[in-house]
Amino acid sequence: MRNYKNNPLAKLLEKGTGCAIKSSTGTLSYDHLRSTILKIGEQLASMNVKSGDCVGIVTPNGPEAATIFISVASFATAAPLNPNYTKNEFKFYLQDLNSKILIVAEHENLAAVTAAHELNIKVLKMQLLEGPGDIILTHESCIVGTSAAIFNKADDVSLVLHTSGTTSRPKIVPLSADNISVSARNIARTLRLHDQDCYLNIMPLFHIHGLIAGVLATLESGGSMFCTNGFDALKFFTILDEVKPSWFSAVPTMHQAILSRAERNKKIIEASTLKFIRSSSASLPVVVLENLESVFRCPVIEAYGMTEAAHQMASNPLPPLKRKPGTVGLAAGPEIGVLSNSGKLLAPNQIGEIVIKGANVTSGYKNNVKANLDNFIDGWFRTGDQGSIDNDGYLTIKGRLKEIINRGGEKISPKEIDEVLLTHPDVAQAVTFSIPHEKLGEDIGAALVLSNAEKTTQIDIKEYLKTRIAGYKIPKTMVFLSEIPKGSTGKVQRIGLAKKLGISK
Repeated sequence: MRNYKNNPLAKLLEKGTGCAIKSSTGTLSYDHLRSTILKIGEQLASMNVKSGDCVGIVTPNGPEAATIFISVASFATAAPLNPNYTKNEFKFYLQDLNSKILIVAEHENLAAVTAAHELNIKVLKMQLLEGPGDIILTHESCIVGTSAAIFNKADDVSLVLHTSGTTSRPKIVPLSADNISVSARNIARTLRLHDQDCYLNIMPLFHIHGLIAGVLATLESGGSMFCTNGFDALKFFTILDEVKPSWFSAVPTMHQAILSRAERNKKIIEASTLKFIRSSSASLPVVVLENLESVFRCPVIEAYGMTEAAHQMASNPLPPLKRKPGTVGLAAGPEIGVLSNSGKLLAPNQIGEIVIKGANVTSGYKNNVKANLDNFIDGWFRTGDQGSIDNDGYLTIKGRLKEIINRGGEKISPKEIDEVLLTHPDVAQAVTFSIPHEKLGEDIGAALVLSNAEKTTQIDIKEYLKTRIAGYKIPKTMVFLSEIPKGSTGKVQRIGLAKKLGISK
């Protein structure tokens, strides 16, 4: 790619020679992708968009979402937004990010466009050309002109995402071109990706998991990616059969949905070419990991990631190296430590707060002095997760510190109870959460999806738990659901779940 100088993202695309992006509508080569990225950069430059300017992106999942993300991130600051937001949500995020431009799909998202117009933000539309991911920008039905474009430097912000904001105002996480490129290389190295690998993307492309582990790690390896229109458990096996990918990455709830349909798709599974399956963004219950490996006959690699680390922090290695179910593996990019309450690094096997530092970690939240003071200590970033590192260097996560249930002084990890609930033969999904209690402060609730709802009762499950966990850890309240509420990225959000289910005071 010409004129890239020291841009890490452009360098990341250098080695690809064959097909970069695939979809149900065709393919896009690396050469064509590189020329498209440069063309988009030149169009942005003609609109006076430069390094440091924020560009909102609202587009459905698919090849165009991948292309426009890489294109904007190479020259300015990409801000992919969930296309399912309401107009007021779009207004909040666009205003909070001080977006200079909004880019939308050719068939525009009306809520996003209306929000942008009310904020006097210029709207550009992506016009699809010859194949998947082959796009050009238009403004008011006219193709945008071109000017000389300058690539981002290593320390320029290439991507901004908001934290989930479960308990407070969402924080803005700026990630530099170097942050995201380093993370992509870490993932490609961990998974030993190469140019013959084909990645199947089912993750949303407004979330760090899909953007870095899926899109950028694949391009770093010179391999190809098949971009779906989003995760659909009903269509997953048909796509798996048609695409014959070598790997895919997903969150645990997706893996559970896939497993629920595995029995009726045995022939497709037998013919699959999967080398491994990756899981990240939330803890994968050991029983789900074991079932996945049994059904698909390939290793399941659990990794640990978060937005502030440009995704990956730790990962279990591929065979023949040891994988430890129940852990998230070894440090796989940044340095990892465990801190005591007094801020001292702890020895192996001691439980404390997980901290990280490294080239893929954000330098700090944007416009949030308090959050930076709270979350950085002596060069370490505090993840908010509780865990321990064993003598072999494998990290085990005990749970989010904010999610730990304090039941009358007893500190209980909801993740631990999830694991036990899922060993019950009739429990397909389980999420443990906190319920307010007048005397204890907090009590334990559990939301369950049953595989045999007709014969299984709360009494049955509580009797089952009595021989497996201490009595005070048994959920007092259990709610049987056909589906557990999830966030926009497929992750279950424990905090606030009691209120969402109508069982909090």
